[in-house]
Amino acid sequence: MRKITIAIDGHSSTGKSTMAKQLAKTLGYVYVDTGAMYRAITLYALQKGYIGPNIAKPEFLIRELPLIHLEFKHNASKGFSEMYLNNTNVEKEIRTIEVSRYVSQISEIKEVRQKLVLLQKEMGKKKGLVMDGRDIGTVVFPNAELKIFMTANPEIRATRRYKELIDRGADISFEEVLENVQHRDFLDTNREFSPLKKAEDAIVLDNSTLSPEEQFQRALTLVKNRINTP
Repeated sequence: MRKITIAIDGHSSTGKSTMAKQLAKTLGYVYVDTGAMYRAITLYALQKGYIGPNIAKPEFLIRELPLIHLEFKHNASKGFSEMYLNNTNVEKEIRTIEVSRYVSQISEIKEVRQKLVLLQKEMGKKKGLVMDGRDIGTVVFPNAELKIFMTANPEIRATRRYKELIDRGADISFEEVLENVQHRDFLDTNREFSPLKKAEDAIVLDNSTLSPEEQFQRALTLVKNRINTP
């Protein structure tokens, strides 16, 4: 059975990473969470004081990009890879609402995207890969055999994200989460460099009313159809 490249793009909190992980595990493919890469750089900027409330020092971050080393390491006990920032496991830290507040702003920085796109292209030189993000089908892998664009109603996405954060013990309101989702949508789709948009040949998957299993089965059908297409 031939292997293909699967590019999954879409809005925040649509379950891209969850579905991508499921597909990769089922197919025996490599999974790359590009969102974790941008979140790791955002965490670095927060730790250094280069981004924050009324703080924006992109020139300092750009200068230090060569010092930032990102790596995915497989966690056998959990069954998936975790993000390491300069040899430190930051998988938990990058999932906080604080990082979510600023990740779209960091993603707007051209030099950041250039660095990460080069890394992502290198990861995908071999087939048999599932990668999710904002510009995978349009910039990273414009020739991917299968492109999926995921979306859902903002309120539904905020509800899902709110539940995740509460389950992790976060002290936050639903209104804050909804505002964050809507703000990220605006920034992601309106940034000058590599904005979020559907590739012309991408298949839209709106999961507003789908269960995770229904969503996965639809995606898996798309994959099987594409694999069996010469």
